[in-house]
Amino acid sequence: MPKEGCVRKLFLLLMAAAAGGSWFFFQKYRIDGIDRIALKPRGQGDSAAEIDPAADAPPLIQRQQPAIRIASFDIQKFDNAKLVNPKVMKTVLELLRRFDVIAIQGISTPRDDLLSQVVEQLNFSGRHFDYAVGPRSVRDATPEQFAFVFDAASVEIDRSTMYTVDDPGRLMRRDPLVATFRVRGPDAKEAFTFTLVNVHVDPERAAGELAALADVFRAVRTNGLGEDDIILLGNLGADSRRLGLLGQLPNMTAALSLVPTTTQGTKMYDNILFNRDATTEFTGRAGVVDLLQEFGLTMQQGLEVSDHLPIWAEFSIYEGGQPGHMAAPLSTGAR
Repeated sequence: MPKEGCVRKLFLLLMAAAAGGSWFFFQKYRIDGIDRIALKPRGQGDSAAEIDPAADAPPLIQRQQPAIRIASFDIQKFDNAKLVNPKVMKTVLELLRRFDVIAIQGISTPRDDLLSQVVEQLNFSGRHFDYAVGPRSVRDATPEQFAFVFDAASVEIDRSTMYTVDDPGRLMRRDPLVATFRVRGPDAKEAFTFTLVNVHVDPERAAGELAALADVFRAVRTNGLGEDDIILLGNLGADSRRLGLLGQLPNMTAALSLVPTTTQGTKMYDNILFNRDATTEFTGRAGVVDLLQEFGLTMQQGLEVSDHLPIWAEFSIYEGGQPGHMAAPLSTGAR
């Protein structure tokens, strides 16, 4: 198409965006190229043929240590009521900004724009957070979604690897969400790549669901992508001594051991698990964020944020824990 025609087409698209609400338009769509303009839904159909990851990438984060922090947070009933509560959101936003990747459970709203609004607030001060969200569970009275929120200046996601685990036997109440990431900064051949499995176990069905997760862990590790660093994280509905068949997998390691992860300090439900022989990138540092102590909240205020506490574990930015190791190739669809 002649460039004059392209410019005219771009002008018409931008006018349509202005007429229909520019914020919604650009949240949902992206415009490809000036020589071959195409309007495409965001997060759908992105591939190496359609987008240059390097061209879209934000500036690299300035690290104080050669490590990233991977976190999990069950934000109980995360909905519009919490989104419009300034005290709750102040705490949530400060928490999310602490981590490079956060697996989130507990999103329970029919709205499709909740996370886009959260990310907009996260980036208000110049950060570069992004998100990837899974489908709503259809087995709950209150459908729940899982998501990953990540600092795109620190890590990139390969959206082509994101999927929910197929569970035709309905062994789990909520289907795990899987996605693969790569650390930004080191040479791509040396950067730590890892697959996260985001889970929420029903505590009343914990034994059976943990057994099913043992199969999930094995299946993700052998799914043909060649990634050996599989990190399963989330609300496991049991403490580190009662992980059943999941905890009995060879060399399975829990980042946290016998520490409360509920806001009331009475239960341990949340954890981060991986094969210690494969994921040698783990630095040995992990923890739980005490909402009450760190933010000066009362118990009631803490419970308004969530009945669970955020948990985290630290990993080297280099494959194998040091420069020089060659990482498995990540699909060129990473962004």
